[in-house]
Amino acid sequence: MPKFLMKRWHGMHVFLLYAIAALFIGILTYYEWRLGLAGFAILAATVVLVIRARIQFERDLSSYISTLTYRVNKAGEKAVTEMPVGMILYNQERVIQWTNPYMQQLMNQDLNGVSLETISDDLIEFVNDNKISFYLNVKEENYRVVHEPDERLLYLLNATEEKAFKEKYEQEKTAVGFIYLDNYDEVTQGLDDQIRSKLLAHVTESLNQWSKEHDILIRRTSSDRFIAIFNEETLEKLETSRFILLDEIREKTQEEKIAITLSIGIGSGELSLRDLGSLAQSSLDLALGRGGDQVAIKENNGKVRFYGGKSNATEKRTRVRARVISHAVRDFIRESRKVYIMGHKNPDMDCIGSAIGILKIAEANGKDGYIVVDPDDVNQSVRKLMQEVEHNRELWARFITPEEAREEVTDDTLVVVVDTHKPSLVQERKLLDKVERTIVIDHHRRGEDFIDDAVLVYMEPYASSTAELVTELLEYQPRQPQVDTLEATALLAGIIVDTKSFATRTGSRTFDAASYLRSRGADTTLVQKLLKEDLDHYVKRSKLIEQAHIYAGGVAIARGYSDETYGQVLIAQAADTLLSMNDVVASFVISKIEDGRLSISARSLGDVNVQVIMEKMNGGGHLTNAATQLEDVTEEEAEELLKEKIDEYFKGGQSS
Repeated sequence: MPKFLMKRWHGMHVFLLYAIAALFIGILTYYEWRLGLAGFAILAATVVLVIRARIQFERDLSSYISTLTYRVNKAGEKAVTEMPVGMILYNQERVIQWTNPYMQQLMNQDLNGVSLETISDDLIEFVNDNKISFYLNVKEENYRVVHEPDERLLYLLNATEEKAFKEKYEQEKTAVGFIYLDNYDEVTQGLDDQIRSKLLAHVTESLNQWSKEHDILIRRTSSDRFIAIFNEETLEKLETSRFILLDEIREKTQEEKIAITLSIGIGSGELSLRDLGSLAQSSLDLALGRGGDQVAIKENNGKVRFYGGKSNATEKRTRVRARVISHAVRDFIRESRKVYIMGHKNPDMDCIGSAIGILKIAEANGKDGYIVVDPDDVNQSVRKLMQEVEHNRELWARFITPEEAREEVTDDTLVVVVDTHKPSLVQERKLLDKVERTIVIDHHRRGEDFIDDAVLVYMEPYASSTAELVTELLEYQPRQPQVDTLEATALLAGIIVDTKSFATRTGSRTFDAASYLRSRGADTTLVQKLLKEDLDHYVKRSKLIEQAHIYAGGVAIARGYSDETYGQVLIAQAADTLLSMNDVVASFVISKIEDGRLSISARSLGDVNVQVIMEKMNGGGHLTNAATQLEDVTEEEAEELLKEKIDEYFKGGQSS
């Protein structure tokens, strides 16, 4: 019997009480012995009663505990043997030592002594990873497994209905989509009202048919904008079909000799309709920033998926917008104490040229400007340009290292980022965190990774190069900057390199910018000198091209030798050369670069969106010009991964 239960019968308080009683009876006996004897008799009787009560209490308590123990054991035994919960004990070798009858009935066999793999191939993997709770599919039923690694014990609870309800809840969540006819104003400008109405009728008919097939509520909000409300289940089906609506409307309107393209922004994963609307608008902005004719789906966790983007972007920027941006840049520069200009890591000709252009805008507005460049991280293609810059004392004094920029930056410094919009790619990311105002000027299609809180963003994926955009900003400055021959030549070289000597991505505005630079003294002979290559470089590129083969659908893939490293420019030039071959619609060159990483340069004629393929491999770029860099993979592994992504693209064209 536990001592704490017996203290109430024979604790010190009881002995003290009887001692006091005996003392008083003894005193009473001294004065009146008859009463004393009667008192002792009564005291003795109470002692006997207390002892008998204690014995009876012990018997009753023992009986109660025995009965309770029996019931608990019986209930536990019944729970283990009859409750619909599977129990498995296993040893260190992942062999089952014991299971309750429920598991035996579930598997319809004796499980003792067999491996956990008998129940499910995934079970051992979860157990080895010491997962505490997970779902497992057994006999076409879903089970929630609770794992106690220390005891090597597994509990399996049937969660088929629970998971079904959860899936139904997820499928019935609301998603919001904003649909925009992204080239409607451009392609219908100057058209007769009859043709314009016919085009809109084609679009409306296709959208209505699409909404009926997929149970979507769709309403027009303006002549070229619609809003769509649907659920996650419908969104999943639309993703499976790869949003063929884009192709259907483009092909149907093409019958009228004018192809209208759609951009769709979708918000999902939120409970609040207001938040869904914000996500949808953000997705639409992202789709338009990437050139339009595509779908962007953004979830509340920031993850974005893309579909489409298979047509060339139509030029939409206007000179009015260029003038407005130019004046806005001027105002921000005047409000700052000094200006830092930086491009992407391993800057190329376009990056350096456009940075010099912004520097001239800062000087024209009376502010000190500095170009942030790491001298140890300069693209091979611009080394000759940098050598020319070093001979120009005044210009060279405006180039500083990232370390110098970090030391001298202040809160009222303006940072202008050119030729990139990704914080992970800028020359010095810490500068972005130290300043309150940042301007982004870029010609690449917008990606998920974007500089936060920029006060001004000038992104035009329709432009040939950032140098072209900056040249237009120079033209519209109220105070015309003083641009010398070298500075104008650097901008022109940036345009020439990105357009491959005006062969690709070239519009009328490109020639206008080149004409302006030529009038300001740009030297085409010096451009040729800056872009010259040596004989060894030419031979090395030729050997790389020699390794090319046609994979599928006119896609050429070349892989460099594993024991050689190649420059980024050489790899890009090899991809350009492959694209000039007969029957080649897209080219990919895989080679190891100086820092040990693998680089893939991708080119196309527009029929294949190489940007989408490179984004699948954590890269980016344009529809016809893109690249990526990989770490910790071999050339063979990179080629297999590339082929896998190419196959996925031709099956649907999703990127994430």
